[in-house]
Amino acid sequence: MRLSFLLTSTIATTFVLASSLTAAPPRTPEQVAMAALAAAPVWDGHNDVPEQLRERRRNVLGAFDFRDTRGTADPANDRGAMHTDLLRLRAGKVGAQFWSVYVDAKLPEPQAVQATLEQVDVMKRIIVRYPAEMQYCETSACVEASFRSGKVASLLGAEGGHSIGGSLGVLRQLYAIGVRYMTLTHFNTLAWADSATDTPRHGGLTDFGRDVVREMNRLGMLVDLSHVSEATMIDALEVAKAPLIFSHSSAATLDNHPRNVPDRVLDLVKANGGIVMVVSAPAYVSAEVRDWNARKSGEEARLKARYIGDPDAAKAALADWVAAHPSPKATLAQLADHLDYIKNRIGVDHVGLGGDFDGIGDTTEGFSDVAAYPALFIELARRGWSQADLEKLASRNMLRVLKAAEAYAASQRGAAPLENPTSF
Repeated sequence: MRLSFLLTSTIATTFVLASSLTAAPPRTPEQVAMAALAAAPVWDGHNDVPEQLRERRRNVLGAFDFRDTRGTADPANDRGAMHTDLLRLRAGKVGAQFWSVYVDAKLPEPQAVQATLEQVDVMKRIIVRYPAEMQYCETSACVEASFRSGKVASLLGAEGGHSIGGSLGVLRQLYAIGVRYMTLTHFNTLAWADSATDTPRHGGLTDFGRDVVREMNRLGMLVDLSHVSEATMIDALEVAKAPLIFSHSSAATLDNHPRNVPDRVLDLVKANGGIVMVVSAPAYVSAEVRDWNARKSGEEARLKARYIGDPDAAKAALADWVAAHPSPKATLAQLADHLDYIKNRIGVDHVGLGGDFDGIGDTTEGFSDVAAYPALFIELARRGWSQADLEKLASRNMLRVLKAAEAYAASQRGAAPLENPTSF
């Protein structure tokens, strides 16, 4: 009996030692990050290339080369080089992109509708120029096929409800031409929804605003709550029957900017099955940057009053103030903090990425363009994010949300469109 026990123990010990000798060594953060991005490329929630085409080129593409835009700086008009091109999208492991067909929220609404259609057109023209690198998509199935082909799945999102001109008919037509999300507001409060950065007028959504959410759900268009007030966030989450998104927002607990998402709303996002796609704009990443911006704005107002009638003197004095009080910098680590916070608060199934590249001027240090995503994934892997976690962050969460929106729309095929009377 004792001999049998000793033999069994010897065999077990030998097996354990052999297993430990043949086991693969632990993977480095770099290996974990790159394996995740190979399995699930980044699906970015918000990029403003169409805005750059409008502002820099009046939507006339001519000889514009989207393969490499690093030489597009325009110092005479205070514009740096663009953040996005096909070369850097590939380097950044970006496999899907929501392109924002944003137009200025200060435009009269009929003009905003026209301008939105022009932005849809110009981005579609860019996509078809590069058939080997880009794939126009309107569905989750198309995105999955694009991933397999190695192309950048290219979807459209409208940034601000001014783009529908107060009309559910226009909303339906935007969906018909391929717009797959709409941000309910931009910087300005609308006749039917309060913005985060304007005076509230409705305490959230009006009855028409609630109908906008219902009709978007019926169509399968994602409801985007970036830019809206907290009350609008809550109203939309109460009405929604499909998962909602924040296409480019961060955590208010870490940076209490009104554009960021408070904890009680994060909890509602989890219950809704939605996703918060963390933004890289410095003022939304770093509370120190936001505070500095507020001080600068106060100083600018003071100097304009001090040098009333002499704008050149006010401008020179502000430049002196900035030189004496340089801005702090948002960092890649702070960006990762927002991702950690949301993951820990509501779970890894509810977080994504919305860089806002080409819609911002200053960028976060270490995250200056669309090529920077691998650096962020390596930082998160160092913090203990698993490969499965990183795959969800990259694109699996966004894919799940779009599929859920499509499934709800399919269940509503027999439902009649909601209607509203025309305004003229």
